[in-house]
Amino acid sequence: MVFDYMRRLLIVFLLALCMSMIFFTGKIAKAETSIIAEDTASWIFPVEGVITDSYGTRSGTHKGMDIGGDIGSPVYSVAKGTVIKSYFSPSYGHVVFVRHDNGYETVYAHLKDRLVEENQEVGQGAQLGSLGNTGRSTGAHLHFEVHKGEWTIDKENAVDPYLVYGKGEVGQLVFAQEKDPYQALDVSSSPKVNLTRGDHSHGNTVNHSVHKGETLWSISRQYHITVEDIMIANDLKDTNLMVNQTLKIPGADRTGYVVKTGDTLYSISVSTGIDLDVLVALNGLDLKSPIYPLQVLLIR
Repeated sequence: MVFDYMRRLLIVFLLALCMSMIFFTGKIAKAETSIIAEDTASWIFPVEGVITDSYGTRSGTHKGMDIGGDIGSPVYSVAKGTVIKSYFSPSYGHVVFVRHDNGYETVYAHLKDRLVEENQEVGQGAQLGSLGNTGRSTGAHLHFEVHKGEWTIDKENAVDPYLVYGKGEVGQLVFAQEKDPYQALDVSSSPKVNLTRGDHSHGNTVNHSVHKGETLWSISRQYHITVEDIMIANDLKDTNLMVNQTLKIPGADRTGYVVKTGDTLYSISVSTGIDLDVLVALNGLDLKSPIYPLQVLLIR
């Protein structure tokens, strides 16, 4: 009986110890998350595009965030700092490492080119290079890493970029040089957008008035053309836009559908009356292709 009593006491003690460890571990994790958010509160996002992969995937080996976009899109430094590495790596491709004043380091990999050199001082928003597909890469994207301390070969100091910018999702649009890269909009309803021909001397084009939060990349996705096409049509020297600026969009005589949360290719085909096979063919998709809120799909 005494043995049974002691065994029960031991079980109770071990359970209490486990609960205490879970409680204190949780508090430590929350405190660490809060510290990271405070340390990086002024950071901006490095590139515009779509999230294609998140931190911690691939059995925990993916220690960064991937953002797909157009090759040549500018990649910016998230904060003031010093370039500590700028070179070509067989795995990272063209890559730039920046050490920031608060001790953090950020990594920008798979670049098309590099515009900065080692030991160069860079300001927040300085262009480091452009988005590319170099090194061990399966598509045009920026692989972006954040390290609380120095970068190491085993990436022991890596932290989830979502702790800096807030939780995102694969397929979500992100915008460069913003503290809130998601620029969340109300997509509870999805009207059709008329991409009808404009009445001016440039033939099959439309006039697009730039709205707050829009970028050349997001506009190019809306009209299913490249950023380069828009820049050439408007004789643009850089990607900076102004609200209410009018852009000529070449080759547009179409109708689009703005994807809303919860939409599927099948539900869109039903609601718009377009055959599913025609819908995927018009947009260069297949039946397994992901779609995301605010994406514009051609329906005519």
